[in-house]
Amino acid sequence: MTTLTLVSKPDCHLCDVAREIVDTVVADLPDGEVDVTEVSILDDAALYEQWWEKIPVVLIDDRLHAHWRLSADRLRAALAASLRDPAAPAASAPTEESA
Repeated sequence: MTTLTLVSKPDCHLCDVAREIVDTVVADLPDGEVDVTEVSILDDAALYEQWWEKIPVVLIDDRLHAHWRLSADRLRAALAASLRDPAAPAASAPTEESA
């Protein structure tokens, strides 16, 4: 099973958009293939320290997939690749310019 973690915070417009994209993409996949968890940086000091300026952040199998803006097409491709080959790394992390 692939895990997807959305790192967010309350009252974050980009987090709301990312959540909608995650929900839409995961809904198109077979049930039980992707375990989605959302965590708030406000509930965890270590998460806050690591991600506060990059939220929303999407991790696939604990590896950075995207931050700030999430592409449905890129997420769909990364999840499909992860489901085909769980040992393969998730799509490379975006650069500051491409995020």
